Amino acid sequence: MGEDRRLRAVVELAQGMAAAHTPRDSWRAAALGACHALAGSFAALSVWERELGRLRVLANVGERAPDEEEFPDGEAYPVHQFPEITEFLHERWAGGGGPNAWVETADGPAAGPVGYCHQRVAALRRRRRGCCVVAPIVLHGRAWGELYVARPVTAPVFDRADAEFATVLASVVAAGLAQTERLEEARRLAFTDALTGLANRRAVDVRLDEAIELHRQEGAAVSLVVCDLNGLKNVNDTRGHAVGDRLLERFGSVLSLCGAMLPGTLAARLGGDEFCLLAVGPPADEVVRIADELCRRAAELELGEGVACGVASTADPIGPVRSARRLFRLADAAQYRAKAVRAAKPVVAGREGPDDPVVRLADAPSPVRGERRRFRGRHEHPRP
Repeated sequence: MGEDRRLRAVVELAQGMAAAHTPRDSWRAAALGACHALAGSFAALSVWERELGRLRVLANVGERAPDEEEFPDGEAYPVHQFPEITEFLHERWAGGGGPNAWVETADGPAAGPVGYCHQRVAALRRRRRGCCVVAPIVLHGRAWGELYVARPVTAPVFDRADAEFATVLASVVAAGLAQTERLEEARRLAFTDALTGLANRRAVDVRLDEAIELHRQEGAAVSLVVCDLNGLKNVNDTRGHAVGDRLLERFGSVLSLCGAMLPGTLAARLGGDEFCLLAVGPPADEVVRIADELCRRAAELELGEGVACGVASTADPIGPVRSARRLFRLADAAQYRAKAVRAAKPVVAGREGPDDPVVRLADAPSPVRGERRRFRGRHEHPRP
């Protein structure tokens, strides 16, 4: 491969990773870019999970064998079978060397002590590949994993120049992975409440819009549980904000635990003393049961005075729900009623007959004097 073509391949790999929207997209772009740059038929990207002592395959691309999935859930190998990712690399660095790539062929020795050579040669033969080049990936000054590219038995064997080029490609992949990590951290911070670690208001807005669209198109049940943590102001005033923060964190843990009882449920802090659970799919009765459990556990907390909890579900008789705003208004109105009557259990919109007071409150054209209805900003403009 000429220098110009290799330069273009490097640029394409970097651009592919930069355009990735998710870690999986980034892994796939890295493997595909390296496979194309080295004229391979197959490529894989693996990460060294130190805490588990294994190399875990993140992505397989190209001509995959029957046992190779594009994004495998359980393809991992004990790291002691690949000592170059641990001992070999560190020995080279200690001697002033770099993490250079190397080549293995199907003609290599397949007998002798168990080691990386035996494992890779056996894999090449088992999957009918002729050779591979393995490039260690170094991220933040540490061995992160490896880039693996293979060719079929009918193709030319990788040479020294290919190995040197693979080392360059691995450094480009490392830079792309670092960028992906930064973007993921930025996304995490943008959608996470810093104090509790739960999702934040922005995350709820996005997820609820998606859920209502799914409800409109497919009839999926969407349920919203809105909670107001009672007694927080008193805790802040009498024991200090640090203790108040501990109460918020503790209730956040309880909310997360209860949300986990409903698969796929989003647990969030909306702000201040307000929290919510957003469930898509579970029956309304199951959501109410979990909301009741949440009230019970909150009442048992050492600090605070329990929660006021309101529930609204598209599966209950609340009328058409065509916008996220309306479901939020219903849940908020139910929570307001729970607070007003000091209910120890959740108040559920639509379950008090044709003239349900919660539905009437939520759908009133204008707020009644003294009513505490704080419907979230971006939902003030419902969809038609």
